[in-house]
Amino acid sequence: MPDLGKYGDTVMSAYAASILLLVLLVLVSLWRGRRVRAEMKRIEERMSNNG
Repeated sequence: MPDLGKYGDTVMSAYAASILLLVLLVLVSLWRGRRVRAEMKRIEERMSNNG
């Protein structure tokens, strides 16, 4: 890693914040995907029972 001098702390905290936000985005996407998939399954089961 290059020497960042007095900006090292700022750059490293920006990297850490970016990584944290990316991880949170992936986790929220997976959580919502599971919720939507479960809801779709319930709807499909209800439709197959009615028809």
